[in-house]
Order: sequence, then C-alpha cells, then structure tokens
Amino acid sequence: MTAIAPAMGTTEVFLIALTIILAVPYLVWRLLRTDYWAPLVVVQIIGGILLGPGVLGAAFPDYYAFVFNPQVIGSLNGIAWWAVMMFVFAAGLELDLPDAWANRRETAITAAGALITPLLFGAAAAALLLQTPGWIGPKGSYAQVVLGIGMACAVTALPILVLLMEKLGIFREPLGQRILRYASLDDVAIWGVLALILVDWERVGRQGIFLATFAVASWAVRALFRRLSENDRWYVSLIWLAMVGFAADWSGLHFMVGAFLAGAVLDAQWFTRERLDGFRQFLLLAVMPVFFLSTGLRTKWDVGGLAVFGAAFLFLVASVAGKLVGVRIAGRLLGWARGEASIIGWLLQTKALIMIIFVNVLLDKGIVTNETFTALLLMAVMSTMLTVPLVTPRLKALAKPTLH
Repeated sequence: MTAIAPAMGTTEVFLIALTIILAVPYLVWRLLRTDYWAPLVVVQIIGGILLGPGVLGAAFPDYYAFVFNPQVIGSLNGIAWWAVMMFVFAAGLELDLPDAWANRRETAITAAGALITPLLFGAAAAALLLQTPGWIGPKGSYAQVVLGIGMACAVTALPILVLLMEKLGIFREPLGQRILRYASLDDVAIWGVLALILVDWERVGRQGIFLATFAVASWAVRALFRRLSENDRWYVSLIWLAMVGFAADWSGLHFMVGAFLAGAVLDAQWFTRERLDGFRQFLLLAVMPVFFLSTGLRTKWDVGGLAVFGAAFLFLVASVAGKLVGVRIAGRLLGWARGEASIIGWLLQTKALIMIIFVNVLLDKGIVTNETFTALLLMAVMSTMLTVPLVTPRLKALAKPTLH
C-alpha cells in the first residue's frame, strides 16, 4: 500500500470511497432483490456498518486506512452533515399540525400510547443494561442515557414510514393519513425530548437567547415566505436552514435540533407536493448514502460483539413490544376495527433514519458510547426490516391495498 498511496491524491481516493458507498449497497439490493424485507435505505445502513472499522477495517486494515483516511473522512463528514440537515428539515416540513389538531382526541391518545409505552419499556431495558459498565459516554449521566435509550426505542422514522406506506399502497388511504398524524405528533415530542436531554446548564443563557431569537425570526421568515415565489422559497429555505442549524449548535443544543425546527415552522403547502417528494427522493439517492457510511464508520464492538448484539436484541424487544402494547391500548380506548392496532403498531415501530440521527446526536455529545450507539443502530435496522413482511399479510387480512 505504501507504493500506491503516494500516487493518488485526496480527490482520487475520495472518489474511490464515493464509488464504493454508492455502488455496493445498490448492487446488493438490486441483485439479491431484497426490497421486500430490506429496502434500499436499510441495505445502505447495513452497508455503512460493514464498511466501517468493525468489519472492513478489521478484515483489511491497510486498504481501509488507505481509502478512508482522515482527509477523505473529513470530506465525507461535511457532506453527511449537510445531507442529514436537509433530510431532517424535510421531515419538519412533513408535519401537518392543523390536521392533527382537527383530530386531536384520537391523535393525542394514539400518539401518547405509541410514545410513552415504548419509552418506558426502553428506559427499563436501559436500566437493566447499565448495571454493567461501558454504555455511558464520557459526558453523559445515568439519567440522560436512560432517557436517551428510552426515547430511541419510542422513535418512529416519519420519512421512512412515508416510503414504506407508499410501497404498501396505503399512504393516500384514510388509514395511511391517520398513521401519518400519529407519527407527526410523536416527531415533535422526539425533538423536544432531545432538547431536554441536551440542556446544558452552563449554556442555558445561550439556549434562552436562541429560543427567543428563533421565535422572532420564525415570525419574520413566515411573513417573508408568503411573499415569495416557490423557486425563491426553496433557495431561502436553505439559507434559513443553515442559519438556524448554526444558532442551535452555538447555543449548546445541536444543529440537528435546529434543522428540525427550521422545517417545522414552515408550511408544507408553500411547496408543491411533487417537488417536496422529489427533494426527499434526491436526498435519499444522492447524499444520504454518505451519511449512512459516516454512521457505519462510528460502529465499534470494543465491549464485545456478543454484548453489543445482546443489547441490540434487548432494545428491539423493548421497542417493538412497547409500541404494540401502547397502540393496542389506544385502539381499545378508541374502538378500532379488529386488526387495525396491529398494522398501526408495526408501522409506527419503524426506526431507521430518524432514530439513527437521534442517537448520532447523543454520540456527538458524549452521552452514549460507541458500543451503545452500535447496539441502537442494529436495533433500528432490525426493527425496520420487520415492518413490510409483518404488515403485508395483516393488510391482506384487513382487505386493504398492499404491495404494488
């Protein structure tokens, strides 16, 4: 390798890395036809893990060090940060709070059941796991880690949920729109809990300044957007996103919290549905694979592979059981038709991107260790892979549209 490395500059090595990132998951997804149980986004996340130091780096350390050298990693991280900011911004735009308010009783009961029960189950699993060392980060406290893991078990990945419901043919159906309302309300709670976890009492003054300034700026930006054409709205929204992301990070929160808030205060109606869908599809196609790779590069197994897999399974059981129990309770209170609670529960336990983004923030802030992050990442992948195979037969039994 010493003879090869000097012959190539950072640009060439970066493009080799980018080729691997884009090609390997796509070829696996297409050639093995995994779409039923592992959509492309799941294959990309798994690919990121396999390309990380725990697998590729351990098997081929010289090649790994050559391709994923510090300069390349720095470039990839820059793309990943901006990619995930745009993705979370789009998730914020997807919120339809007026619709949730119009159906507030049903939405509140279901969203509460889908959030609180798995949070409690996940927190109990975390308390059990934390009896052994190696799971709390250098800047984290016991309470932060318990709440963080509990919330990670309660997360529903709204953008991935939309993709899966489109695949199942129910996104535009009344059932799909109901599920979207429940997930949207939980999305707000997710970022609220994250902000609570990240409260830095030494920087609480900065956080107060940020929130006050953001409230005033949001009012001004909304007034401005009403006067702009859609093309200008898209461009200005990216400027707004960068500014709010910076301000949130400066305040001691995280740029991801800022990205979600930047999107949540704007109205999705200001953007045509076709362009908004196209924007999300572009992100998933062109830049989010880089985020998955950068996520995979952070996976570690230093506590021991079996312990990490054991923790992942524990989190999976807590997450799925908590979500199904909570939604079933809501279904009984609201008098749903037989079989609906099971379908809604399995769809709402979809994790994937948003949970990975959530746990990335906890890792960035030193609240959890790489091993905790890896266990939660594996849980997110497994929970998402369960969704389509388990929902499809239930939809058939309910005589609803199913896979195209």
